Amino acid sequence: MHFLDQAKIYVKSGGGGPGAVSFRREKYVEYGGPDGGDGGRGGDIVFEAVAGLNTLIDFRYTQHFKAPRGGHGMGKDRTGASAKPLVIKVPVGTQIISEDKDEVLADFTEVGQRVVLLEGGMGGRGNASYKTSTNRAPRQHQPGIAGEELWVWLRLKLLADVGLVGLPNAGKSTFINAVSNAGAKVGDYAFTTLVPKLGVVRHKGREFVLADIPGLIEGAAEGAGVGDRFLGHIERCRVLIHLIDITGTEAADPVEAMRVVEEELAAYGAGLEDKSRLVALNKRDLADAELVEAFRAELLAAGAEKVFAVSGATGAGIPGLLDAVLGYLPDRTSTETKAVEIEDMDADGAADWSPL
Repeated sequence: MHFLDQAKIYVKSGGGGPGAVSFRREKYVEYGGPDGGDGGRGGDIVFEAVAGLNTLIDFRYTQHFKAPRGGHGMGKDRTGASAKPLVIKVPVGTQIISEDKDEVLADFTEVGQRVVLLEGGMGGRGNASYKTSTNRAPRQHQPGIAGEELWVWLRLKLLADVGLVGLPNAGKSTFINAVSNAGAKVGDYAFTTLVPKLGVVRHKGREFVLADIPGLIEGAAEGAGVGDRFLGHIERCRVLIHLIDITGTEAADPVEAMRVVEEELAAYGAGLEDKSRLVALNKRDLADAELVEAFRAELLAAGAEKVFAVSGATGAGIPGLLDAVLGYLPDRTSTETKAVEIEDMDADGAADWSPL
């Protein structure tokens, strides 16, 4: 399954059915009179957050959604059938944004959450409702109110407790593979991670969701590298882990690496610059203890809150880092609604968004 976190779609609720013009015609009934029923109500456009989805890829191929129209009114005072709502299933973490991207219309944070985005039109009145003492044979009726239509953006912000950030080749993929079930691609070149990855971490009887996003480089806010579009997936995180390569292959030194990422987070905004973060010097197995302590002191002097020396390859130092992460999470972190269904973003299979 390919990963897609933005999609533009067109939605239209169903129009109301027209009222009927009908007159009672029965043998042995001297005075018939009008008996046209009202039209049925049109279908609503309903969005529902469901478990098991982690991408908006289905909306790349199906972009127009129209709810059914209400039924026609009929004779014998029969009201037309109301149309069923069109239910559009989206992943948890999806936001519905106006076409101009200025307003968030809905935000889905829990499984089962439903929002009626557009209401169906009311059915038109049949001629029976126009009958009066002075108008005994009315022929007027209403055609039914038209449905509403709208272009909207869907944007997916993955729900994770902890976010993993850093420069390319900082070892984020190796780290998330070491602590979770993510199965991220690992390679000795920049940008092995091109889309966000999620993994469930189990530590000391607790569980939390860890999100790894593609590496940031200087100028990401202006579109350099893969840009900063994936930073939205860590906006909901409680704490960030900033992974830094202790060998300094991607920057002059770890302090410079921290500065680059910090500036890109600040340029993106959305509160990321204010989130608590843990700095982790990765690949400690490639450096001696003296160098590790020297870089730790420099990072603390540069403004880091806490600095841990770890190795994603050997696992050294990781338990202490995970202990610190638990301190930022609630006493009980439930993963029933956001972790159990998480799978590799590149796994095969298609999501089922079909209307109910």
